[in-house]
Amino acid sequence: MSHHVRRPLAGIVAALIAFLAVWQQPASAHGFSSTVYAHVSRSDGGFLQTTLELEYDLYVVSAADLEHDDALFREGTSAFESGDARAQAAALNAHARSAVAYVAERFPVTAGGGPCTPSQAGRFTMKHREGVPYTGMRLDWSCPGKGGDEVLRSGLFPDAEGYVKGVKTIVTYDIDGRSGSAALDAAHASFSLAQSWYERFWEFFRLGAEHLLTGIDHLLFLLALIAGSRRPREIVLAATSFTVAHSVTFMLAALGVVEVPSLVVEPVIALSIAVVAGWYLWRLGRYGGQAMDLAAGEGGGRLGLDSAGWSRLAVVFCFGLVHGLGFAGALGIEAAWSWTLLWSLLVFNVGIEVVQLAVIAVVFPLLLALRRHSPRAGLRATGLVSAGVCVMGLLWFVQRVAGF
Repeated sequence: MSHHVRRPLAGIVAALIAFLAVWQQPASAHGFSSTVYAHVSRSDGGFLQTTLELEYDLYVVSAADLEHDDALFREGTSAFESGDARAQAAALNAHARSAVAYVAERFPVTAGGGPCTPSQAGRFTMKHREGVPYTGMRLDWSCPGKGGDEVLRSGLFPDAEGYVKGVKTIVTYDIDGRSGSAALDAAHASFSLAQSWYERFWEFFRLGAEHLLTGIDHLLFLLALIAGSRRPREIVLAATSFTVAHSVTFMLAALGVVEVPSLVVEPVIALSIAVVAGWYLWRLGRYGGQAMDLAAGEGGGRLGLDSAGWSRLAVVFCFGLVHGLGFAGALGIEAAWSWTLLWSLLVFNVGIEVVQLAVIAVVFPLLLALRRHSPRAGLRATGLVSAGVCVMGLLWFVQRVAGF
């Protein structure tokens, strides 16, 4: 391959990774967002009943702002700052009109083409999710028609309010002998209770795919794995190890067996990016042009890995366990839900894997071709990529530890 071809190929590889690296700011990976939980059932009176759990301080500020209720803002904020759960519930119950009006506006239900009318059932309650106060509320909806074709739309805490971005609403339902789940966001804000099972599962597949594509820290970790892999077998084993590890912790978190605060998970994810990229840089510094060679006399055993390959595989697996908690945190998973939702979460994980395999299928063949036809250009491209990823990982680690 001539230098007229090698140079553009090296440029394409480096430009691709650089583009992915600067695609988003690090804060958008998991921070400054919120998750709403909703369960839909049929009440004894035949009403459609929605039970919602909303992040308390965000709910207070948003409802007070939309309804121009300054008293709710003052009392709710004071109760939040004091950490008094009774005072928090009391503030919402004292201003139930504004609080309910916000949900009725942002979480409307329609049936037969007409709007359903909500009424509050019970009082506001308080609980904690991952150390964050959440408020619970129930609404009974009176709908036209016979029921069964209700459509729910979530516009809770939209980006336009300016408080958070990328809010997800996780809906489960058990109604009229049918059960299921859905994941709603700004791009896909509504769903019908009459939806088929594959339409509901597609929402979680899409959500998983979009999460990896927009979760730049996980994507850069994958690119660091690609850059440091010497042969197709290594990237396949590394990706498989990563997949198995994060699937384990993802499902354990969904079952409520494992719960680790995001204050711990997020810095470790950032550190994992720097470590995996730095490992390859260390090999480049020590071995130079032989950094991509197998150790002499090794690599002929099980799976064809040398000692360095096995060590890297173990590190990747351990960090994959932490990344699984990060994937779980993207949906706010903290307790066991219905089996239907657990299957939906598996589909979410499949969406992640499809994007992961697609990135490997695009990037690794380019790197492999570059290394084979111009080893020096290959080392430079992967070294440049790894250096950039390592710096970003360290920067994010400092930011997340410091709480920036």
